[in-house]
Amino acid sequence: MEAFTSLDGLVAPLDRDNIDTDAIVPKQYLKSIARTGFGKHLFDEMRFLDEGVLGQDPESRQQNPDFSLNQPRYKGATILLSRQNFGCGSSREHAPWALVDYGFRAIVATSFADIFYDNCFKNGLLPIKLDSALVDRLFKEVEATPGYRLFVDLSSQTVRTPAGDILSFDVDPTRKHRLLEGLDEIGITLSDAEAIRRYEEGRKAQEPWLF
Repeated sequence: MEAFTSLDGLVAPLDRDNIDTDAIVPKQYLKSIARTGFGKHLFDEMRFLDEGVLGQDPESRQQNPDFSLNQPRYKGATILLSRQNFGCGSSREHAPWALVDYGFRAIVATSFADIFYDNCFKNGLLPIKLDSALVDRLFKEVEATPGYRLFVDLSSQTVRTPAGDILSFDVDPTRKHRLLEGLDEIGITLSDAEAIRRYEEGRKAQEPWLF
């Protein structure tokens, strides 16, 4: 998993409450357990005016010109700004996979669904909770300022606006450490590889019939 330390990123707005995981990546695309390849299906029903079909070339489809990610000013955005209860619905891990594969590294919102929030940290994506008044302010600034960027620093747990204002956010220390080090569950297990090897050798010596 790619570590997250800091990010100077263009912000794209998604001004909606209750964005569920089926809206993030629709069910017809959940045919793989690979973590890549889902970005092209991100927010499929909002990005396109026609119905998406597995195997269809996204370039051949009709884009929704009113959807923010289809607008040139937000091309290359790495920070998504949204509202409350982001990532609600089913617990599919494909949702953060699609967001990361598209290019997002952080999401700023008022609140997140619990399982989605946890899945973000397991996939190198930083979910940032800010007060609704601050989120309202950021939406206004993003709309008024083409090329609006935020600087996110995980170590200090801060977001810096273009005006220099510092916004603080909370994050669990264990999740913070894992994201800073780029450790998912597999990475954490492999960090103890030598201890695991010694244990297995000891078991073989004590109970060889098991092996």
